[in-house]
Amino acid sequence: MSTRIGIYPGTFDPITLGHADIIRRGSKLVDKLIIGVTTNPSKNPMFSNEERFAMVEREIERLGLDNVEVVGFNALLVKFAQKMGANVLIRGLRAVADFEYEYQMAGMNQQLDSEIETVFLMADVSLQPIASKLVKEIALFGGDITPFVSKAVCEDVIARVEEKGRLGDY
Repeated sequence: MSTRIGIYPGTFDPITLGHADIIRRGSKLVDKLIIGVTTNPSKNPMFSNEERFAMVEREIERLGLDNVEVVGFNALLVKFAQKMGANVLIRGLRAVADFEYEYQMAGMNQQLDSEIETVFLMADVSLQPIASKLVKEIALFGGDITPFVSKAVCEDVIARVEEKGRLGDY
């Protein structure tokens, strides 16, 4: 039987408890899970590639997962998967809007390489509303992000907000 190598790609800016849940659960489905930390300039990242990479590595260590590796990439996902020898793409779904986008992407990826399967994992109900974009916005306006990220990530985000400056007065 061949080794199942999965890839869970994302910008992870910052990595949330929702991401961590998908990583934990996805790691059970494959022999090796590669967390592909990628760049998406249109998302206006709060953290550099190196900072996000380190943040994800730290969270993997916190989760105690020994079959998970973090790799940075800046390429077409299918090409990255081929290079890593992956045969499974893992994607998390929070809502119907996620499904529509991810379904289209899965179809395109299948056209590019029919040997790579996409597996969708539904977000845990308690984690469904969490999105990195919203975590950053809440933090920038001085809100409490502790329910959405680990303690260490919370500290990273708060430190970055202090550097950039908080938004809004009241």
